[in-house]
Amino acid sequence: MNRRVALLGAAAAIAVGGYAYRAGTGSTAGNPLVGMANAQDAADIDTSSIVEMVQGAEDAPVTMIEYASYTCPHCAAFHEGAYQQIKKNYIDTGKVKLIYREVYFDRYGLWASMVARCGGPEKFFGISDLIFKGQDEWARAGDGEAIVAELRKIGRLAGLDDATLDACMQDGDKAQTLVAWFQKNAEADEIQSTPSFVINGKKVANQSYEDFAALIDAELDS
Repeated sequence: MNRRVALLGAAAAIAVGGYAYRAGTGSTAGNPLVGMANAQDAADIDTSSIVEMVQGAEDAPVTMIEYASYTCPHCAAFHEGAYQQIKKNYIDTGKVKLIYREVYFDRYGLWASMVARCGGPEKFFGISDLIFKGQDEWARAGDGEAIVAELRKIGRLAGLDDATLDACMQDGDKAQTLVAWFQKNAEADEIQSTPSFVINGKKVANQSYEDFAALIDAELDS
C-alpha cells in the first residue's frame, strides 16, 4: 500500500526531528535543521527560490508531474522500472516534460532532497537515481548521524565535495522553504500518496509502464 501524506503535521514532524551537520566534524550541531522556534506558517513563506527540477523538452506536448518521496519504496520501484522506459521512449524523444516534486514524509526524505538539490539542476536527476538505488542501505543505516553519513557518500559519489555538502545540509532556511513548497504543491494538486502523478492536468495513480504509455499516447493523440 502506498504511504499516505500527512500534510497538516508534516512541517512540525520534520522540524522536531531536524538534524544539522557541523562542517568537517561529522557531529550534530546545536540548532535543528528546521527550527520550530522560528517556524512560519507555510502560507507565509516565499517559495519562489525553489527551482523546479525538469527533464525533457520545454515545449513537449505532454507535461507529467511526479510527486515522490526518497524514503518511499514504491517510488524507488517506479524509478527502477516504469520511469526508465518513460524516459527512454517519451522524455528523451521530446514527447514528455517531467517535473519532479519531492514529498517529505519525514526528515530523512528532506535530507535526501537537500543532497539531491545540492548539485543544482544539472546533477539532480543523477543524484536522485543514486538515492533511489541505494534506498535500502541509506534509509536503514541507523540513527540520524548514520543516515546523513550515507547520504553524504552518495553526494561524494556524484562529485560533490565535503564543503559543498556541508553548506547544503546546514541550510536551515532552505530546508524550511522546501517544506513549505512541498505543502503548497501537494495541497494544490490534492496529493494523498506517493508516487502520484499529474499528466496534462489530470491526477493519476502509480501504475505499470504499459498503462502510463496508454495515458501518454492518448494525450499525444488528442
